[in-house]
Amino acid sequence: MEARAKVSYARISPRKVKIVIDLIRNKPVGTALGILKHTPKAASDIVEKLLNSAIANAENNHNMDVEKLFVAEVYANAGPTLKRIYAQGKGSAARIRKRTSHISIVLREKD
Repeated sequence: MEARAKVSYARISPRKVKIVIDLIRNKPVGTALGILKHTPKAASDIVEKLLNSAIANAENNHNMDVEKLFVAEVYANAGPTLKRIYAQGKGSAARIRKRTSHISIVLREKD
């Protein structure tokens, strides 16, 4: 039995998210929430909200025990990139790439 949560098109680079999700992989949910709360990264707020959603899904939809849950899988894939342009010298332009992420969390119960 597993509980899932996913956020699509999060406006943060997958590279920045992977730094944070590597900290919580294979940890109990209580420990993972503590780590996310005290990690000074922009991605930690998004991942913390997603982890709370996965915990709620496990408790309400699958009748799982919250005390036994751990982060079995967590991954961030690249979403579509928003392309913007800003002016440069001599009438030319430079490209800004605003990257997006699809972040997924899978929780399972410890046996």
